[in-house]
Amino acid sequence: MNAGSVDHLSPIEAQIEYARLAEELTKHDQLYYQEDSPIISDAQYDALRQRYEALEKLFPELVTRHSLTQKVGSKPSEKFAKIKHSIPMLSLGNVFTNDDVSDFVARVRRFLGQTQSLQISFTAEPKIDGLSCSLRYERGMLISAATRGDGFEGEDVTANIKTLKEIPLQLMGEPPEILEVRGEVYMAHEDFQALNQRQRAQSKALFANPRNAAAGSLRQLDAKITATRPLHFFAYAWGAVSQMPATTQAGVLEAFKSYGLPVNPLTRLCTTLEEMLEQFQIIEAQRATLGYDIDGVVYKVDSIELQNRLGFVSRAPRWAVAHKFPAEQATTLVRDIEIQVGRTGALTPVARLAPVTVGGVIVSNATLHNEEEISRKDIRIGDTVVIQRAGDVIPQIAHVELSKRPKSAKPFNFPDVCPRCGSAALREIDEKTGVADVVRRCTGSLVCPAQAIERLKHFCSRNAFDIEGLGDKQIEYFYQEGLIETAADIFTLEKRDRENLTKIKNREGFGETSVRNLFQAINARRKIEINRFIYALGIRHIGETNARRLARHFIDFEALRLTAALAKPDTPERSRIDTIDGVGPVVAEALHDFFCEPHNSSALDALLKEVTLEPMPAVAATSAVSGKTVVFTGALEKLTREEAKAQAERFGAKVAGSVSKKTDLLVAGPGAGSKLATAQALGVEVISEDEWFKRTQQN
Repeated sequence: MNAGSVDHLSPIEAQIEYARLAEELTKHDQLYYQEDSPIISDAQYDALRQRYEALEKLFPELVTRHSLTQKVGSKPSEKFAKIKHSIPMLSLGNVFTNDDVSDFVARVRRFLGQTQSLQISFTAEPKIDGLSCSLRYERGMLISAATRGDGFEGEDVTANIKTLKEIPLQLMGEPPEILEVRGEVYMAHEDFQALNQRQRAQSKALFANPRNAAAGSLRQLDAKITATRPLHFFAYAWGAVSQMPATTQAGVLEAFKSYGLPVNPLTRLCTTLEEMLEQFQIIEAQRATLGYDIDGVVYKVDSIELQNRLGFVSRAPRWAVAHKFPAEQATTLVRDIEIQVGRTGALTPVARLAPVTVGGVIVSNATLHNEEEISRKDIRIGDTVVIQRAGDVIPQIAHVELSKRPKSAKPFNFPDVCPRCGSAALREIDEKTGVADVVRRCTGSLVCPAQAIERLKHFCSRNAFDIEGLGDKQIEYFYQEGLIETAADIFTLEKRDRENLTKIKNREGFGETSVRNLFQAINARRKIEINRFIYALGIRHIGETNARRLARHFIDFEALRLTAALAKPDTPERSRIDTIDGVGPVVAEALHDFFCEPHNSSALDALLKEVTLEPMPAVAATSAVSGKTVVFTGALEKLTREEAKAQAERFGAKVAGSVSKKTDLLVAGPGAGSKLATAQALGVEVISEDEWFKRTQQN
């Protein structure tokens, strides 16, 4: 059931559906709040709830004191002792569009009798997808902790909460004599994955998602079990307070920070509707990289005086609302499973789906990774599946709805030959372990058209030759027309037969000017740094990092080429490659295989006649950041992330993707999130982009 129109229903039909929805929502509330094992997605639940509330608006006579809109959460479990909330822990109303947010702001103004000319500020903060909890401090000491429960009475989880390292047992500074801190207990993605790995190793049930894992971990009768679970906490509200530490929402959060309580760093004070919506976009853009789950942004009137005037309606405050993100999960059908062949010969299965909107994007394909993934999840053509995506992550199948599997669904037989060229497709065996690689690869490297096209695409990609105007579609066209078959053909395209060039000019989308621009772009790339050249060759296991390592070690490309070609096992040449920091035997073997292949040698000779290799910029061994491990986060304003990375390496620094105890420096731009919080927790030095420029200019 969706949240479609209900105005076509008669009063009797509305009453019947209202009762049915109430029963269904009550069941899902119990599964979510009490058993921590929901069976539908948040989006499906929201759709049911929206329809239930739409019925109430159209048929107000349906509402009674027993209606779900008059309740919060679910009855607390009988397994725990109970704690009554001195001030109810109510939930928030939801909105889903920018227009809904505009309406919320307008309602606030109307209630207060304010005109558009008078400013009302709002805070905007991430809506953490975890378990709500209330902490009671008296004279700075943690006295008790309770879950939200039904909003009026929650479960006593005091002993469990005291095991969380981020929650202080005694507050710093001078907090009020009585302070009830409210916030969210959550679990980070990495910790969730590690927990499920342990559960699997012990043959225990797996958690469906981090929210369920956090709730299940906190609601343990044995606090020792909770102590083994890596839970986190963000404070964002309050209950009973003997004396307010500030007059605004933002001010209270600053006070919380001074007391030693963790507060989400993405919280921002907004003075206009435009700023609120801008912050929503900023937070949504970072959603996939935060390291923990959020499902929207919460807006709150900043003035506590105005909050008190606005008060509450039903189960939610008038002064706050949750702006939910578009659903990131959806249900659809697997129409087919096809095999794609990549530039390294890897056979990758892709599910062709009945198109469905997931996270605001229409999805018709989903990666299945490899044949073991298909087998493990038992995915079949004709299955009903749940698709999920986050940010720009490729959509994937979360699980199969086995209860909806048709009798005609059959297991997928993974091919043992390449679908593009008919060559054998094999899973390599690791000589040391004897275990087969999870990826099946085509052995027809030089005759497989899929590999040739993908290698050319890689050769022209941004971090390789970066040839403007020679994108994927153009490469496919040129290859199919026989104009470009090897990398060297790119650079001889202009001087080849004029008849062939006529094909380009006559193609739709190409004219005299666009062809001339393409040739100029190609000629502009006839000089290239050696590390980018090595990366562009598409050698297996040679990414940007290893390409830079090899370029710095050998300096001259011919020296690398000759050494690698002779680098059989147990030779001096192999030892030279093996001793390069960060380069192991797998990379050495891949280099040897590539450079000793005669067809590759002839292709390289032809390419080197067309391009000139330049050395990498020298490393400044005595710079202020030389030898340090640096992490960049947030939105850099003066450099792209690639430029920042290259600059750091040029000054002798090592660039890492995540913050750890080994990190020396975090360069944080606007919008820095979880990496900044981790750095602060670990005591890592944090500097701005301007400070970074100052340090790299020091001798």
